[in-house]
Amino acid sequence: MTGFPWQEILAVLGVLIPVIAFVWEFAIVGRKRLGYRIQMDTTPSGLNTEHARAWQRLERRSGERLKHPSFVLIRIENIGSAPINTGDYARPDTDNLGLSVRFPGRTVAGVLVTELSDDNLESFFHKDKWPDASDEEEEDGHKVGIVKLPKVKLNPDDHYKVLVVLERAGKQEGTLPEPEVVGTITKAGDGRISKTRGQTGTPRWVVALICFLLMVGLTEPFIFGQTMGTGAPLECARGTLKVTGSTAFKPVVEQAAKSYEDYCSGADIDTSGMRGSVDGLQRLEGEADPKLRANTVVFSDGSTAAGSPALVPRPKAFMLFSIIANPGTEVHNLTQDELRRVLRGEVRNWAELGGKNIPVVVVDRESESGTRMTLEERFFGSSPQPGENSTDCEQVRGDATGQVLRCRRTSTPAMLETVAKTPGAIGYSESFAANSNPGVIKVRIDGQAADFDAAEAGAYPYWQTEYAYTYGEPEPESLPAKFLRFLTYQEGVDILRHSGHRPCAELRDAVSCEPSGLQ
Repeated sequence: MTGFPWQEILAVLGVLIPVIAFVWEFAIVGRKRLGYRIQMDTTPSGLNTEHARAWQRLERRSGERLKHPSFVLIRIENIGSAPINTGDYARPDTDNLGLSVRFPGRTVAGVLVTELSDDNLESFFHKDKWPDASDEEEEDGHKVGIVKLPKVKLNPDDHYKVLVVLERAGKQEGTLPEPEVVGTITKAGDGRISKTRGQTGTPRWVVALICFLLMVGLTEPFIFGQTMGTGAPLECARGTLKVTGSTAFKPVVEQAAKSYEDYCSGADIDTSGMRGSVDGLQRLEGEADPKLRANTVVFSDGSTAAGSPALVPRPKAFMLFSIIANPGTEVHNLTQDELRRVLRGEVRNWAELGGKNIPVVVVDRESESGTRMTLEERFFGSSPQPGENSTDCEQVRGDATGQVLRCRRTSTPAMLETVAKTPGAIGYSESFAANSNPGVIKVRIDGQAADFDAAEAGAYPYWQTEYAYTYGEPEPESLPAKFLRFLTYQEGVDILRHSGHRPCAELRDAVSCEPSGLQ
């Protein structure tokens, strides 16, 4: 458009992009933040006066009276914008210790929780989760009292307060050092707990900046609509595209197809044939019509068509899968060996693994499912799993009496529905779909929950690369080529993230789209 101020627009973008990067770094990446305040640190005087009364009777559990007591009130608070879960504390899962408060020159005589912002926090301070509240150690010839605080789940702005009664250790004179709060939160900048002042929450300037960026984002389509007309985006193509393959990846493709069709009039993308990874690849390889073959894309969980040279793979996303179970099993963690034994039918009752006294029911996917092939690849290698012995997931066939009940479902939604309603059931699913279904629980593997960072580091084993296959290389201006570029570089990337997947470009090894921790 003649006379349009492109230079001014680019200058504005040059300012906005660093601002957005700053917000990303400090408001998004560092959203988990834990803070503390020492609200009181005082030593009472006049304990020998007649008005002291009860203060004169301060004593340890042994009955020994405190001679030089002091009192410290500590406030622990979530000053970030995201919840801090018990798994965010940088301590082993088996250790319930979350934070330590050190008092150089003093020993701990008593600890009391005085205030909880939410009554639900009280459960974290029960004796079974907080059996030992204090300790002491020697440092440079002086005693150091230690208060051990448990891992506490804190939503944004949640807090709790702890009152500590201490006694000066030995003959140390003068002003005592300030208490030291020690602890680390993962995925939180440098992770250390911060000393805060009176103000908590998100600073006003950050709120104002976010509002400004939101205003710009809302007005931009209107401005460009007035100045550039209603022309189609450059990456649009007309025609019909058939998409088949993975049912686990189907929600992503359906949303991306709708978004592309909304942008590009004349594009028709059919996703109704997504019935499984191998099913889609076999149909594409066997398609005799060259035109239909050229306008088909297959999404597969893993490179299952490695032996078909005519099919060209392109890694698109890094996916997580989860072991799921009916909540009634009361099983939340399995080792890899226990998982293999369960899926092979060697464990008949969940009580054998510390769960509820209820029979095990194994819900499988069909053998051509990419989700199942990923499970077998990660945990079984070349060892086959037993076949199904039930069609309704309620009764075994007559010739399989005495065996663990095994049934099969043909899609991810059907798997989730069956596990949710079948007592004792265990199965497997794409993680984002499992998160969206409240009727199932996600089982940790070797104590590790499904997490992208853990998978990329090699600590979480159940993952897969999602590939897009075409028959040969599509024409650069064709609908298949432009739709795949839309998924890789345009709005499709946001759809991938929103659907719980990680675009390959965001991995350290973006080319192979596999965890760098495996190399």
